[in-house]
Amino acid sequence: MNRRVFLTAGAAAASSPAQTEIPITDIHQHTNYAFRTDEEMLRHQDLMGISHSILLPAGRVYGLEANAFGNDSCFAVVKQFPKKYSYFANEVPYIPEARETIEKYLKQGAIGIGEQKFFVDASGSAPMALICEIARDYKVPILLHFQHERYNVNYDQFWKVLAKYPTVNFIGHAQTFWANIDKKQVQEILYPKWKVTPGGWTDRYLADYPNMWADLSAGSGLNALQRDEEHAKAFIERHKDKLIYGSDCNDKVGQGIKCSGSQQIAMVRKLASPEAQRKLFHENARKVMKLPA
Repeated sequence: MNRRVFLTAGAAAASSPAQTEIPITDIHQHTNYAFRTDEEMLRHQDLMGISHSILLPAGRVYGLEANAFGNDSCFAVVKQFPKKYSYFANEVPYIPEARETIEKYLKQGAIGIGEQKFFVDASGSAPMALICEIARDYKVPILLHFQHERYNVNYDQFWKVLAKYPTVNFIGHAQTFWANIDKKQVQEILYPKWKVTPGGWTDRYLADYPNMWADLSAGSGLNALQRDEEHAKAFIERHKDKLIYGSDCNDKVGQGIKCSGSQQIAMVRKLASPEAQRKLFHENARKVMKLPA
């Protein structure tokens, strides 16, 4: 990123809408997301009214299936905007360089591990154990993308990991995580639209394990709130101490119906009490990631 990019981004911040009374921390964004430039990403976050953003790098391959850039790209943004941006460390967990790479960036100031979006058995495989051990030793959270028969599979057995690593905070995300708020979920359907029956795996993990947290981001998190607003109100109230706002949107507008992150903010404001909003938008992220108040 050159000087012109950052000057333009600064101008966007100055012209963006006033921040809401409750500051908003966004725990889920990417650099070069679907080829969006850093300048466009910085402006997007400002237009959404985000006070602090967490950048999640890709590993050295796959690009998180979104052409997202890796650790160095995220670190460069944080270095320029340390008060407004933080980042996680990441690497493909089943390659020999995984531990060395992740530890390198944790030592350089990364505050978590993820987004872990790789071909891993989430029930306690060797790659999962490696990531958990690093997170335990460095006292940082892990953000996991759960997707049926693709990423972090065997979600129904993830309780084994939660129980084995009680000091590690796990932040769940994506289609299979959010679809399983429903006790009657059909696993092959990633974006269910029917009314929710409480008691699905995600509902139970959040209730039963202090180290399970939820990232509200992306179309999957938005769908979980929109598909059944009556259930969503009760779900938010029930788990208000465990839910964290994230956007994970790759648009360039940062506003309105074209931006899922903005839609998610609107849904939280619509469904959540003022107390829950404070926790979802700000306090829970600060608690899990040990960010300044």
